[in-house]
Amino acid sequence: MGRSWAQPVSVGVVSAVVGVTSSFAVVLAGLRGAGADPAQAASGLVVLTALMGVATLWLSRRFRRPLTVAWSTPGAALLASTGAVAGGWPAVVGAFVVTGVLIVATGLVRPLGRLVAAIPAPIAQAMLAGVLLPLCLAPVRALVEQPLLVAPIVVLWVVLQRFAPRWASPAAFGLALVVVIVLADGWGWLRAPALAFTVPSFSVAAVVGVALPLWVVTMASQNVPGVAVLAAAGYTVPWRYAMVLTGAGTVLGAPAGAHAINLAAITAALPASPESHPDPARRWVACQANGVTCLVLAPLATTLAALVAAAPPGVVESVAGLALLATFGAALAGALTVPEGAGDAAVARVPAAAAFLLSAAGVTVAGIGAAFWGLVAGVVLHLVLGRRTG
Repeated sequence: MGRSWAQPVSVGVVSAVVGVTSSFAVVLAGLRGAGADPAQAASGLVVLTALMGVATLWLSRRFRRPLTVAWSTPGAALLASTGAVAGGWPAVVGAFVVTGVLIVATGLVRPLGRLVAAIPAPIAQAMLAGVLLPLCLAPVRALVEQPLLVAPIVVLWVVLQRFAPRWASPAAFGLALVVVIVLADGWGWLRAPALAFTVPSFSVAAVVGVALPLWVVTMASQNVPGVAVLAAAGYTVPWRYAMVLTGAGTVLGAPAGAHAINLAAITAALPASPESHPDPARRWVACQANGVTCLVLAPLATTLAALVAAAPPGVVESVAGLALLATFGAALAGALTVPEGAGDAAVARVPAAAAFLLSAAGVTVAGIGAAFWGLVAGVVLHLVLGRRTG
């Protein structure tokens, strides 16, 4: 009996630790890039981690299935590339609220779900790849500017990619924190958890430039793949219930700086696998352990955020870029996929290429960020060129 509990519990703890530490730097970079000050970004991380824990505990116990909730890592990458938004951080917080409402509506209103599904997958993947490109270039720049500090992190990441890929990004993040602690002057980075609340404001530019792309990338890169991962393991996802829960959680967490929670995709595979438990009916226990671990980690987010803020330029950015390389590769591969019967492959790739380049350009037009314009350009070109390539 003890062993039957020990196996899923250990898997749940590992999946939570890996999930949080592998993308912590990405989420922090996203919140800071969207205009949050250090206290607001730290608050967002505390609340996001706690929301992940509570939602995972509730979903997995309610349905007795290995349902894991995570923060939107692609969404954070999108925020990191968004830049300044008209209305500042309050407008961004308002966009987070709208994102949560849209997620709830996706679960309740079928046409809205069909609208997301109607966006060509290569276009959505191209937008994501474009958003990720500047972040994935950070290790290259950091390696040139801070070789003595960054090279050991890159080497450790490469070695673990070969022998223990699951731990490559967490270990790189851990080594970066060690570097910061060694170079820090005193123990001022030790912080008690604190929340910073912001009254949201709403603007067209923030809704169109932040909320809509954040909703699309969260649905296309997290929720839909999360359902597919669980389906491959033999589980069905209570779609409406999950969307309402995660959307409502996003709305509630937004004033404290939380950008979005959603179904886990990559980290969902481990609790749902035989590695968690030979009996599929017992694997939900791993998610209970995952949720509890997230609740334990949540208060530590303030200290981790302070450590990251104290890091020399380029060190943490390189960790974030390394953590996103696999996601970038998958998105780029998906963007360049040519559907069956598309005709001229070179022409068929033009919409995705345009979406990729415009999203990566980082331009702002009419106060609206590049990700939205990349998505629009890709969809328009897909419609215009569709007849010719069909």
